[in-house]
This record gives sequence, C-alpha cells and structure tokens, in this order.
Amino acid sequence: MKTPATPGSLAEKLIGTWSLRSREDYNAAGERRLEPSLGSDPIALLYFDREGNFAAQFMKRDRSSSPVEDAVSVLPNNSQARGGYDSYFGTYVVDESSGIASILILAALAQENVGQTYQRQIRFDRDILTLRLSTATTAGEPVTRTLKWQRVG
Repeated sequence: MKTPATPGSLAEKLIGTWSLRSREDYNAAGERRLEPSLGSDPIALLYFDREGNFAAQFMKRDRSSSPVEDAVSVLPNNSQARGGYDSYFGTYVVDESSGIASILILAALAQENVGQTYQRQIRFDRDILTLRLSTATTAGEPVTRTLKWQRVG
C-alpha cells in the first residue's frame, strides 16, 4: 500500500514519529471506559514513513505493581496486548476525501491480528495527531477510542 504524500495532504502530515499523549474510550452515553490490558495512561510510539509503512508500540506504564490483564478475545478494529505490551507493523494508505487511514497488519505480537485491516479517522491540530476508531470493551460494549499523539520526529 503506497501512500502518495502530496504537499499539504493528510498522508504527508502523517509521516513521522509520534508519542502518545492520551488514549481514552467512551461509550455512546459519553461515559469513560477503562481498557485494562494497557491501563489508562500507556506509553506508546507510532511511526509512519513516506513509503506507506508504519509501526506501533504500546506499553502499560507500570507493569510491576499489579498483574497485567490480557485481552481475552479479538476486539473489533483493534489489536491485542499481551502482558501489558502491544506491538505491530505493516502498511497504510490514506483516503484523503474521508480522512481515514487503513492499516494492514503484516506482523504483530498477537498472531490473531496478523492480516487484519484497521480503520483510523485522522485529524491534525498543528503537531498533534488525533486518531479515532470504533471498537469495544472486553465486555463487548461499543466504544469510541480517541488517541492523541505529539510529533517527536
């Protein structure tokens, strides 16, 4: 999946290295839901290059204080963490008209994620990237996840 990075395009703005600032899940009633496998404040890095490759790594901020809960099933439009850690990479393409990035998982910590394609709504505010996606809690409740990233490279 090669993403043409024309000047000023979403694809061009996406290129770089991003550090996670926040990750929040809300249900349809606007109530926040905590995701236990990575916790409420994980650390993460996200990379996108000009050739359409990406990589993501997430870790529960403190894995030493309590047992880390693994995801028990494959959740819609979302990868699975193991032991408080999640990592995957693959290719991406951006639909400039819809503002959606489609990411194809080529390799992942959780084998169930390999070959999956995930959709992410993209929005920029200067050097802040917001990715929004529909997924579900481990109990199956639909939620909207919003991830805010700061450009670091």
